[in-house]
Amino acid sequence: MTRIGTLLAFVTALAAAVPWNVAVDANVTLNQNAYTTNWGGGATGMLAYALNSNALAEKQLNSKMNTRNTLKLAFGQTSTQDTNHTWGALVKSTDEINFESVLRFTMGWVVDPFASAQLQSQFWDKSDALLSRYFNPLDLNEGLGVARQIVKHEKTELVSRLGFGVKQRFDRQVLEIVPEYGWGMGPLDTVRTNKFSNYGGVTFATDFTTPLAQEKITYTGKLTLFQAVFFSAAAADPEGKWKALDVGWENTFVASITKVLMVNLGAQVLYDKEIDAKLRLKETLALGLTYKLI
Repeated sequence: MTRIGTLLAFVTALAAAVPWNVAVDANVTLNQNAYTTNWGGGATGMLAYALNSNALAEKQLNSKMNTRNTLKLAFGQTSTQDTNHTWGALVKSTDEINFESVLRFTMGWVVDPFASAQLQSQFWDKSDALLSRYFNPLDLNEGLGVARQIVKHEKTELVSRLGFGVKQRFDRQVLEIVPEYGWGMGPLDTVRTNKFSNYGGVTFATDFTTPLAQEKITYTGKLTLFQAVFFSAAAADPEGKWKALDVGWENTFVASITKVLMVNLGAQVLYDKEIDAKLRLKETLALGLTYKLI
């Protein structure tokens, strides 16, 4: 057997030594009501749907390396009737692509060194009324630091990470207003440009999962903090909004009524001063069908 063949056989045996912890589920929620024109009372109909999928692949590669990979996909739309009972166009209500991979070096120390990478985007960007952009904007986050698995039971896990992180944001075909005949002269014109920004700073993340109510409910929470210390486009932000702490806090409660029927309650808090000076809140409550693929 060649050296390459021996190496491949060793890697294969190493990967097979401990099985992957894989879980994939998908669910769909639907809310619909409609009224005839003579119903009265000013009632109008609504149609809303949402598709969600969550995937986990975790493995202790060997005694000193653990990998955890998560993927979250979500997309939903809503349509409503006006007072004339005419249905409006479907508008987007939820849209998310979120993939994260974390490699922890389980050395048996008080804390574990880690390296992480995350990709965030959306399927359909409708922030610009004049243009549909797909898989835009694209956010990439990388981190290096230390992690600690504070709690680890069969279905309960609490892991915190602290380190240095960098963030890149790529936004395609952004509409900008510029002078048509040079700086400060003539009428204004519009152009579309691709924008790239790069941040670096201190990052902190905590992931918590636990069953509740005799394992009838599963709670999943994630808290992320990012304090930027440099920004590639700082000159374009004279107010220094980029220096504010970015906060993300996501909470999800999933209650399984039957094997295929579930109730999903979610609450998300976001703060990014570059986007808005106030907290942004999102709340969802849905009853739908779920299927555990793996």
